[in-house]
Amino acid sequence: MMWPASQASKILTFLLLITIVYCIIMDTFLFLRIQKFKIDMFDVSAGNVTQETSTQKYVKTYEDVTWIPCSINPLCHPTVKALMVDHVNHYIYGPLCAIVDIGLGISDNILIITPNIISFFHVFVACVGAKLLTCQNLAVRRLAVVLFQLRMFLDDLDGHVARERKHIKGERSEVGSLGYWVDGICDLLGVIAMMAGILLYLRNNPPRRGYKGTPVSTLPYHQLKEINTCEDIEKDHVAEVGISYKTKVTFQRIVQVLGLFSGQMVLSSIAWNRYIDVYQDMLENCTDYDVVRRETMFKSGVFFLATGLWRVVNPHSYLHLLSLAVFCDKTWGFLKAVHYSGYICLVIAVATSEYLVENIRSYVVS
Repeated sequence: MMWPASQASKILTFLLLITIVYCIIMDTFLFLRIQKFKIDMFDVSAGNVTQETSTQKYVKTYEDVTWIPCSINPLCHPTVKALMVDHVNHYIYGPLCAIVDIGLGISDNILIITPNIISFFHVFVACVGAKLLTCQNLAVRRLAVVLFQLRMFLDDLDGHVARERKHIKGERSEVGSLGYWVDGICDLLGVIAMMAGILLYLRNNPPRRGYKGTPVSTLPYHQLKEINTCEDIEKDHVAEVGISYKTKVTFQRIVQVLGLFSGQMVLSSIAWNRYIDVYQDMLENCTDYDVVRRETMFKSGVFFLATGLWRVVNPHSYLHLLSLAVFCDKTWGFLKAVHYSGYICLVIAVATSEYLVENIRSYVVS
């Protein structure tokens, strides 16, 4: 281990608490920013609102009042995708990408570094991290977690560089473009690498569950027979006061739990991308719909809460939580805790989004 377990636990708990508080505060600021100031995609450039109306409604722009430059401020250009990106990527990695880009001049000066090259490189980083995840040493697995977080940072960086070179403000998904598919495939390969590393580690170091039974003299015959014929149980000792066993979790069970978690990742990714595409089409891309109604729906608290669900249950959030579990050496406990319950959260997010999509469509179209 890199440091004593008790010290590591205190540091991680403190950092986690700080991160949660920071994200809640930023969510609050984002909601207030959306409510009080104009939004780029609903500005007069949309052609559906007169300059006079816009001037009367918005006295100041957000850029006029914020002291953080919009080049690194994640609140300046709210979009549909920005409302659905997980907290860590949007509020931490996003500004860091902007700072790194400004410092190194990747978008303006280092043209040889394309977004696709960055995507391919973070797949390589993921493969190295996957190899380290298979190691028995906890310190090495923690280093693997750092590499996977670097991979997620690079995943943000490729999108940032692509938007900067196209002069696009705010987070957007260009569905169907080459960069969209390259980024998606590279993300998939990175996740597969992480799942494979965890699977190999758990296969070589199967989790154990402890059991303590009643005295042998009082144990029913059928229960004794069941214990003695179970292949994956190793008996530690048999005492007069009782029996104690340690059970190795079978590889089949490991595959089942990890497979269910991976299924959540796949379904979450498909649904998350689908609703980004649907919301973008109705609220951002389709100028045939009334701009005032689109803006009203985008600013509604219901829409903010619905997109907020996807900030929690999108695939990037799953990866952050899994990384934290690996770092704390609680991988199996985390996988067991969410391999079923995660589907419930996903169903709630999908049902809420489907209901909202129909309401948005009926409102903005009519």
